[in-house]
Amino acid sequence: MKILYLVRHAKSSWKDLSLADYERPLNKRGQRDAPRMGKRMAKQDARPEHILSSPAVRALTTAEVIAAELGYKPTDVIVNEEIYGAGTGELFEMIRNLDNRFDQIMLVGHNPALTDLVNLLAGSNIVNVPTCGVVALGIQTDSWLNLGIGTGKLLEFDYPKRSK
Repeated sequence: MKILYLVRHAKSSWKDLSLADYERPLNKRGQRDAPRMGKRMAKQDARPEHILSSPAVRALTTAEVIAAELGYKPTDVIVNEEIYGAGTGELFEMIRNLDNRFDQIMLVGHNPALTDLVNLLAGSNIVNVPTCGVVALGIQTDSWLNLGIGTGKLLEFDYPKRSK
């Protein structure tokens, strides 16, 4: 079985309006939520073997903080330029083309594409994956190429405001 962790970046700051969207950092809530969600993932024994992130500051920071809580180094996070601005179809194809030696992958990106991708893969009706939300999908296959519409099973949907 393959496990795909889809993570929306933590809450970002709009304080400095001169920054490009790509450069916006995490705000205080995002700085609090990212390690919290990393700790929750660690308690669930999440062990992604490959961590991909959008290059946007808010996404990459989220990925690095969560990775640290899971015992990884910031350098273990692989920046994929294509994630920033990718639509659902582009993310879908990106995942289908991942290396099959990895059974657990974490992808940190942006809405609306992440929410739409979760619903496409799991046949779910999640209205919104909130900031720093984590979705774990199980796919009964040995090849990412077999990923298809409705082939994912929703294993976990967690987010900072969800009581645990």
